[in-house]
Amino acid sequence: MDLVTLISKGLVGPLTAPPAREVEFPFGLGTHGLHEIAEAAYGDRAATTGFLLAAAPRPSGRTILLWVTQASSARDMGRVPEAALREATGGKARRLGIVTRHTSDALWAIEEAIVSGVVSHVIAEVNSADFTATRRLTLASERHGVPVTLLLPHTCEGATAAATRWRVCPQPSAPNRYDPRAPGHARWRVHLERCRAAPALVGQAFDLEWNDETLSLLMVPGMVTGSPAPDEASPHHAFPNRRAG
Repeated sequence: MDLVTLISKGLVGPLTAPPAREVEFPFGLGTHGLHEIAEAAYGDRAATTGFLLAAAPRPSGRTILLWVTQASSARDMGRVPEAALREATGGKARRLGIVTRHTSDALWAIEEAIVSGVVSHVIAEVNSADFTATRRLTLASERHGVPVTLLLPHTCEGATAAATRWRVCPQPSAPNRYDPRAPGHARWRVHLERCRAAPALVGQAFDLEWNDETLSLLMVPGMVTGSPAPDEASPHHAFPNRRAG
């Protein structure tokens, strides 16, 4: 008896594919799954952190954010000021900080936080994370619904189980319309090295600008070689899921 006959007799239900989920920038960063943001060069940690805080959606309610840092990273790069975190989250995220000496301790703390059911997002500055470690974190993140973001050094290479890997470097700031001698909005060049949800975009680079007045992350077209020319009517394109409410 073929499949059509089985369906017509009501013995099996019609085969329907699940609806496709719309893929939007930044491809789950800060909302679900494991993601990696790596420095393009030594000292780009401020750029990777700025990109994360700008790209990840703002929490809709009061949340607890766990920030895991290896002692060597905190010593070399410092820590994110509370004022910057309040601005990025709208004052809705309370940060719990953990400083570990070894990478293995940091990875253990991340996994324990995921399964605790207490935190809404885990951000970790670690020196390395191999495929086995990222696979464990991916499975735990997807099972418990807690997003994880790893901030990694410029030496980060090789295979990963993360949903995305971004490589970020700072760019000259936008012109300041009030004072040409003062810095303007922060800008970063972001290379997408891995993207499970949109593999066709892997290898592309984006120039992004954070507008701290409108709380919008904007794409600046025309700055990267091969990118489309700017739209005369709209020189910047905002990512709608990152606009202020």
